[in-house]
Amino acid sequence: MATIDLGGGIPAAELRDDKPLAGSFGGDDIILVRHGGKVCAFAGKCTHQGAPLETGMVIDGTVRCPWHHARFSLEDGEALSAPAFTPLDMFTVVEADGVVTVTVTGKAEGPRPAPSAPSIGRVVIVGGGAAGHACADMLARSGLGDDVTILSDDADAPYDRTTVSKDYLADDAEREDTALLQPGLGRGPAPKVLAGVAVASIDVGSRAVVTADQDRVPYDVLVLATGATPITPDTVKSAENVFVLRTLSDADALKAAAKDAERAIVLGASFIGLEAAASLTQAGLAVTVIARDSVPLAKVAGPEVGKFVQALHEEKGVTFHLDRNLTRFDGHTATLDDGTTIEGDLLVVGVGVEPRIDLAREAGLTIADNDAGGGVVVDAQLRTSVAGIYAIGDIANYPDPRLGHPVRVEHWVHAQRQGQWLARSLLGAVTGGYGDTPFFWTGQYATSLHYVGHVAKPDHRRIEGNVAEGDFAVFLTEDGKEQAVMTCGDHDEIALEKEAAWDAK
Repeated sequence: MATIDLGGGIPAAELRDDKPLAGSFGGDDIILVRHGGKVCAFAGKCTHQGAPLETGMVIDGTVRCPWHHARFSLEDGEALSAPAFTPLDMFTVVEADGVVTVTVTGKAEGPRPAPSAPSIGRVVIVGGGAAGHACADMLARSGLGDDVTILSDDADAPYDRTTVSKDYLADDAEREDTALLQPGLGRGPAPKVLAGVAVASIDVGSRAVVTADQDRVPYDVLVLATGATPITPDTVKSAENVFVLRTLSDADALKAAAKDAERAIVLGASFIGLEAAASLTQAGLAVTVIARDSVPLAKVAGPEVGKFVQALHEEKGVTFHLDRNLTRFDGHTATLDDGTTIEGDLLVVGVGVEPRIDLAREAGLTIADNDAGGGVVVDAQLRTSVAGIYAIGDIANYPDPRLGHPVRVEHWVHAQRQGQWLARSLLGAVTGGYGDTPFFWTGQYATSLHYVGHVAKPDHRRIEGNVAEGDFAVFLTEDGKEQAVMTCGDHDEIALEKEAAWDAK
């Protein structure tokens, strides 16, 4: 179907309230939206990964990306919620005599000016992952970049971990494609980002962090965003050709090994394990997955979804050994608890992660018990038990207002949104407590699964659609209330709707 030239005008009657309409202007894809009696026009693709926004949803004064749920303001196109950071270009619209016409391009010639926010003092962020980068970005976008320092023990500047485990590992993206945008988007001074700098301790009394090189970095506000580290079972810790997949350097090492390999073994049927299996399969390796689970992902979304995902992999040639433990790996041969042996040129461990809380524990911060999710205990404002210190991302055990109890969530976008919310809270731009609904997505070959909400177990669930055909919604219940949903295919709109409804509570 031909694209509508919005420069030539369209009948105003064709534009329905809060329903994006796709078109073009000057060769650019754009969308028109009528909202609150006003017509606005924006670039038509999400600035995160190019999703078509005409298939997104208009909710609470924002247009929301259909793929990864980024949110853009209908006032000015600003990227309000991760995973997008770059705003949408705006276009000038005229409505007259029953015709709506786009008249002027909105392509920005430079970065938008930063607003002038009052200083909150020296902000030190420990960790350059999703949460730390997003917090620094939001502070810098408000004009406070000079006051912000990121200390990251990762050798690389902040990068997108979701791209690392998917496109980069599968050779569908270059290394430079994984980089996150400079915090602040060039609006005023940029934060100082110190990569390859490990923090050894926190001097709570003097309000300073001490690096491994014994440098002291003073702070007025300290944000701990130390993330998580992969769990490596004792059975493989000393073996050769064993890899984890967390950092960009982990992916570099795995990609280098995979170039000379023909067979790969993946230990664990977690999301990261299955994403690694998919990426290595797409890179041309024969892949075997070993897992203790009877069905992959059944503990997250139920056996129906797990069997569907398993079938996706088996169609691509992946072999599964389920209900099995790995008892030994000598660098070339895996031995299972039933005596089965599997040959492999490399083994990828994907059995989960644990929060990096040593720094917080040694500083005397309150730590949650493992049966309560572990991590650093924070209140609704993400404050730890020590004044001036906050915790966000994978380590934060925070009170979820919807569930009514504390949770610790290990999702990329959720960590980013925690970082953004904390920045706004520090600036006085939000009140109350943090309450964004957790969201993540996983890519399994050409299939994408969206998960919104949180439940401890998927024991109580209701299914709409056809799981086997990849078009479904699985509604998950905790304490008698629907608290999470996993969607696929044409049911993905339900995830967007649920996220908006639960955020509003």
